[in-house]
Amino acid sequence: MSYTPPPLRQSEERTWAILTHVIAGGLNLVTGGLFAGLIGAIVVYVVFKDRGPLIRQHATTTLNFQITLIIVEIIGWILAFVLVGFFILAAAWIVNIVFSIMGALAASRGEPYTYPLAIRFFK
Repeated sequence: MSYTPPPLRQSEERTWAILTHVIAGGLNLVTGGLFAGLIGAIVVYVVFKDRGPLIRQHATTTLNFQITLIIVEIIGWILAFVLVGFFILAAAWIVNIVFSIMGALAASRGEPYTYPLAIRFFK
């Protein structure tokens, strides 16, 4: 027998949808990038993906964006040897802040959000 968790109430679902963006984006910023934001996104996705459509959409889009950010940051670190990579890393840092805030605001309104520039690895 498998356990299916009950769906979240609408207010809980919105709260966790907001936290999805805040946790992943915040961890990425606080730790300096790469895998912390991804780990936060994975945890929220695994725990809450089956608890409601709003949280599933926000968790999926956040996970996709964090994976995209890792790819961009790896490219930035490789290109840092020719100095242009530092601009890529700075741009990724700013984009993470701005898009995470936009995602959290959309979640607070109960609206779906898709990060611009994110590669869709999961649907």
